[in-house]
Amino acid sequence: MKEIRWHGRGGQGGFTASRLLGIAASVHGGKHALAFPSFGPERRGAPVLAFTKIDDSKIHDRSEVQESDYVVVMDETLITPGFEKGIRLGACILVNTENIEKYRETLKGFDLRGIDATSLAMEVLGRPITNTAMYGALAAASGLVSLDAALASIRTEMKPKLAELNTKIVERAFDLIINN
Repeated sequence: MKEIRWHGRGGQGGFTASRLLGIAASVHGGKHALAFPSFGPERRGAPVLAFTKIDDSKIHDRSEVQESDYVVVMDETLITPGFEKGIRLGACILVNTENIEKYRETLKGFDLRGIDATSLAMEVLGRPITNTAMYGALAAASGLVSLDAALASIRTEMKPKLAELNTKIVERAFDLIINN
């Protein structure tokens, strides 16, 4: 089983991205998946977590992710002391940042990848909603779902106009990770 942990802030779409990944894996990829949030009465801007589990067989363990294989950070200010707890050594950590190098020392032992998802979202959406950019980056870095499955999940779940913009973001983020 592969376990993914999503770090975001309320309003950034972390749970939506987690759910899109689950849909891509299960509906469009022939695997089994669970996606679920972990938050209470938080408001817009408060730190939130979401999780996705993907496996070739039915998933019976519905508990919170304990040892992440992939971690997606939609807001780099969420990387604080102790952040790495619950992440497998060697796991891929994708960070929405202009400068991934500043994390190399504090996050040793992990496969760090950075993408400026905020700029990409601003360019395409006109708003700093980074979830689909980070979703596309994860699809590329992990191979958990194909680009086609990722795009299909967006077309399945979003209204046509939003789907059109978000598929552009996913494609561009996917290409940025693949070509870096």
